[in-house]
Amino acid sequence: MSAILVTGSSGLIGSEVVTFFHGKGFDVHGLDSNQRAIFFGPQGDTRWRQQQLIDTLPNFRHHELDIRNRLGVLDLVKVLKPSGIIHTAAQPSHDLAADIPFDDFDTNAVGTMNLLEAARQACPESPFIHMSTNKVYGDLPNLIKLTEMETRWDYADSAYTNGISESFSIDQSKHSIFGASKVAADVMVQEYGRYFNMPTCCLRGGCLTGPNHAGVELHGFLSYLVKCNLEAREYSVFGYKGKQVRDNIHSKDVASFIHEFYLNPRCGEVYNLGGGKGNSCSILEAFKLVEELSGKKQLYRYVDENRIGDHICYYSDLTKMKTHYPTWNITKSLKQTVNEIVQSWQQNMRSQG
Repeated sequence: MSAILVTGSSGLIGSEVVTFFHGKGFDVHGLDSNQRAIFFGPQGDTRWRQQQLIDTLPNFRHHELDIRNRLGVLDLVKVLKPSGIIHTAAQPSHDLAADIPFDDFDTNAVGTMNLLEAARQACPESPFIHMSTNKVYGDLPNLIKLTEMETRWDYADSAYTNGISESFSIDQSKHSIFGASKVAADVMVQEYGRYFNMPTCCLRGGCLTGPNHAGVELHGFLSYLVKCNLEAREYSVFGYKGKQVRDNIHSKDVASFIHEFYLNPRCGEVYNLGGGKGNSCSILEAFKLVEELSGKKQLYRYVDENRIGDHICYYSDLTKMKTHYPTWNITKSLKQTVNEIVQSWQQNMRSQG
């Protein structure tokens, strides 16, 4: 059996990828050091998911290793020589990054570099799939002409009818410290693909979500919103009248695209990976949807100050992905995804008493 290596294997996307590839008959090696608990505190802890994977997947092996450990990463990749590396480990919060800039850059940029060079030395022919972010575009999407609707902002420029494409500039904009560290990683992944002719790609994710997301205020928009709703906790809306728009994609649809790229890789590619316009919603629209599914009123307060570098409206143009990989498509609607998140949090709350 082929072996693949998944970094950040206990996180939302990492664990989904582990499960997906295991189901396809792969031996799966997961690399994770539970840094999420350090970044976000106990509510960000993912040990429970790690244990689930160990208990339920016989061909999964966990490796307790931080991607900042250059020699440790190099040694592991040289031993495994995996047929694919799926890199989902990251410091994921653009708010938190400003407080921990060295940890953020060392994790997102240097950690990615450690993995790339290990792959080049040990298995340069193996696909290297990197979870990037739409934050690499900085706040340039905010310069697109918008129209204000009753519950959301949307693009007024017909050039963006289908959303933001991969040709959109990442230059001369405010990214947040997090966005800048992810730009560095994104560009290096592209460069290793183009310079060394390695099969690499950057997946510039929108809001990646699902029932296994340990959402916290600084990261995990839909999951944290649902948690607040069910616990009757006040949710803070930061700026833009609560009409800011995001596209949401279920973690299973992310994993299935990663598998498509693994089977038919390209060198130095970039894809905007999100739910597209059909799975987009504003915060106000998310409130209404969650209330409909949970039967509970959403409590929230409005803070008339947006987060630095935050997008007013962003959804991904999926044209390039679907052109390169025509058998892939979104299978989970926004309502299905939110309903799964609601049911997951409800089950967690019942199990906790």
